[in-house]
Amino acid sequence: MKPTLFVLAAGMGSRYGGLKQLDGVGPSGETIMDYSIYDAIKAGFGKLVFVIRESFEEDFREKIVKKYEKQIPVELVFQELDKLPEGVALNPDRVKPWGTNHAVMMGKDVIKEPFVVINADDYYGSEGFKVIADYLSALDENSKNNYCMVGYRVGNTLSESGTVARGVCETDANGNLTGVVERTEVVRNDGVVQYKDENGEWISIPDTTPVSMNMWGFTPDYFKYSDDYFVNFAKENADNIKAEFFIPLLVNHLTVNGTASVKVLDTPSKWFGVTYADDRPGVVAKLQELVDEGKYPTPLW
Repeated sequence: MKPTLFVLAAGMGSRYGGLKQLDGVGPSGETIMDYSIYDAIKAGFGKLVFVIRESFEEDFREKIVKKYEKQIPVELVFQELDKLPEGVALNPDRVKPWGTNHAVMMGKDVIKEPFVVINADDYYGSEGFKVIADYLSALDENSKNNYCMVGYRVGNTLSESGTVARGVCETDANGNLTGVVERTEVVRNDGVVQYKDENGEWISIPDTTPVSMNMWGFTPDYFKYSDDYFVNFAKENADNIKAEFFIPLLVNHLTVNGTASVKVLDTPSKWFGVTYADDRPGVVAKLQELVDEGKYPTPLW
């Protein structure tokens, strides 16, 4: 059973001021998504689903989807503020998107197999796709409540420019996730990875400490949990028009109450990402280095 790759791309147009600025990060003009999708196809994924905004569907189909249609089946779904489960009313004052898990909810009508959620503008590395594809492909056909995530080694996710925020994973003796603690200041000081705790103290952690970079593996039952929990979330945040329904919020709920388990999978891959246009020069250099090392052809396809 081949898993589906579910790419969260609804924020792409707004962050970059248009899709054109995504061109050219690879040596032959590849987007960072090209590398993720190339790695996913090699790892054995069978379908590609993008969640985007309807406002840039035409541009997205022309610039993005056309490149992949001959490589892998592709579908689009749309995240909009008013796409809500039954029983939830939209606050007319809300303009902020609902967050990553709301984006995931948009895939329930087209995804009927195990699936992996990634960000569109992050580089995850070939090993990450391989380990999560292997895990999901080995599940029984009707498997439920058996999820996973790729835990990137914190030492492979740091920035040379300063501190970063990372979700530090806590696991049990079986390697299952027990919690994700958000650390807003993580950096390498004098060769040692450290984060600043609630008291302002620097705490050292091993380079191999797993952190979440939003690469999750789920089975389709996750969609029903998402809809159900969102109803409660919306009621609790009826007057908070900036509240966001993030994936770790639901994952934490399901693991704490014993509904589901989440296996934390290790990878030696180095992660890097693009959030704003100013991040692109560093990404260009890193992708060129990977090509020079022979890890990717150029052009990619």
